[in-house]
Amino acid sequence: MATTYDLILTGGTVVNHDGEGRRDIGINGGRIAAIGDLGQASAGETVDCRGLHILPGVVDSQVHFREPGLEHKEDLETGSRAAVLGGVTTVFEMPNTNPLTTSEAALADKVRRATGRMHCDFAFWVGGTRENAKDAGELERLPGAAGIKVFMGSSTGDLLVEDDENVASILRNTRRRTAFHSEDEFRLRERLGERIEGDPASHPVWRDEIAALRCTERLVRIARQVRARIHVLHISTFEEIAFLEQHKDVATCEATPHHLTLSANDYAQLGTLIQMNPPVRASRHRDGIWRGIAQGIIDVLGSDHAPHTLAEKAKPYPASPSGMTGVQTLVPIMLDHVNAGRLTLQRFVDLSSHGPQRIFGMARKGRIAAGYDADFTIVDLKRRETITNAQAGSKAGWTPYDGREVTGWPVGTVVRGRRVMWEGEIVTLGQGRAVEFSEALAV
Repeated sequence: MATTYDLILTGGTVVNHDGEGRRDIGINGGRIAAIGDLGQASAGETVDCRGLHILPGVVDSQVHFREPGLEHKEDLETGSRAAVLGGVTTVFEMPNTNPLTTSEAALADKVRRATGRMHCDFAFWVGGTRENAKDAGELERLPGAAGIKVFMGSSTGDLLVEDDENVASILRNTRRRTAFHSEDEFRLRERLGERIEGDPASHPVWRDEIAALRCTERLVRIARQVRARIHVLHISTFEEIAFLEQHKDVATCEATPHHLTLSANDYAQLGTLIQMNPPVRASRHRDGIWRGIAQGIIDVLGSDHAPHTLAEKAKPYPASPSGMTGVQTLVPIMLDHVNAGRLTLQRFVDLSSHGPQRIFGMARKGRIAAGYDADFTIVDLKRRETITNAQAGSKAGWTPYDGREVTGWPVGTVVRGRRVMWEGEIVTLGQGRAVEFSEALAV
């Protein structure tokens, strides 16, 4: 008697821990039930994936979806729409909303807003502060919590813990890996005069590489003192890569597509559209981050999707806010790098799926394996497309990559066995759920 599945993906090239190979995937109850030749099986739905690559669902572990409080820029529905249009199946959203996500009640409110409304699955970072440091160990284990996130340099929002004593206080109370925006606030304050009115190219002069490296050095020292695990977000300097290579026992780190793709030369054309914290820098830093990719120092990719309206971004620097869209373009930009030979497809999968599963301990996500959630990013590696503002699912409605031609494109997004996006269209309404984490499950 033939086995029956809810869904079979047939004929695609599956990329997982076995390597790459033509395999069918059978799905039941939202989870992977079988991998192999399922030609004799039947299914409620069969999707022909011949000529396509089936990747584990891409995880973007750093997005800012602006809800609650800043919904004119983005909200959980529109941000997650952009995510699945770009092939992303899971996001970790940041705490610098209004109100800040710094309490059990604020986290529960976000989970409630997101459940069944977001198009992808989700978790929320809880902001670490002086006031909640003693509760960090409880907050990081709450349902829907990705962990604790700390801003050591001021950025968008009101979360800031700049001194060693209070960073140590937070880390003493955590058991999971804590994420950091690592820029030295004291140096940023000293260098405010380096900003040039109307010149966004002065942004990386103000927020220089010393500010980034000095803070990361402090952070690693504190983590060793209190025996904690840390995750350094959006690495932007050559020097940090060289430093973190020596400290992989306590520190993991993230790279962003924009720090791997853009350089200071692009300010002349794109201006404040690429104004970010930490900044897009000179090309030698971009080259250094690529070295971190090649040598395995970088653990994960995150888009740092941080939308503002075009009217806000049009304000003259430095009145213009820092942040750009990115969740929808993470996959096509990185697949273009794959096709250009800068990294392999398996290394991309390691950075976007296996890496997040490994360092954050997601339960049943990040791998194509029996018993795991049936999350897939289905891509056409040979497809050439032009990224445009008109494609944007984000409420912000723009991308710094408008007009850029890429090779490699997300064709389908499957979340827990449901086709959510296919060929650029949302085909299933949002049924997002909170991610579970092994270290936060009851024992």
